[in-house]
Amino acid sequence: MIEKAKVQALVEQWLDGKEYFLTDLTVTPDDCITVEIDQADGVWIEDCVQLSRFIEEHLSRDEEDYELEVGSAGLGQPFKVLRQWVNHVDKQVEIITADGRKLKGTLREADAEHIILATRQKVQVEGKKRPVMQDVDLNLPMAEVKSGRYLIDFK
Repeated sequence: MIEKAKVQALVEQWLDGKEYFLTDLTVTPDDCITVEIDQADGVWIEDCVQLSRFIEEHLSRDEEDYELEVGSAGLGQPFKVLRQWVNHVDKQVEIITADGRKLKGTLREADAEHIILATRQKVQVEGKKRPVMQDVDLNLPMAEVKSGRYLIDFK
């Protein structure tokens, strides 16, 4: 069986000095290797091909037969690493909280501890009879965030 640590070391070697970063890596018991990479400006197919060839050059099919798939994290897929959150600051995102609430808004900040999400909400303003729509910043601890993803808007 191919060791995940060996593949991860190869991927990190290829990523060194590039804008790309690793979002997911799996190696199944039957040696199916899946590598997902991402970057702020999107992933080019040519770079996936280069990474795939780099891994293949350093693994021997004579020693172990394996299946290799290299791709992007995928637009609209849940964020898997903190750097994806940071890359989507000031963009529209959808968040599902640990208690099951679905929130949509603009991601204002993101770090390992929390996120700040600006959402449109009806707020009762002093001196007005009816509530008015305003941006409200929600500070959510990362521990309370089940998932988040870039919100694709076709409008």
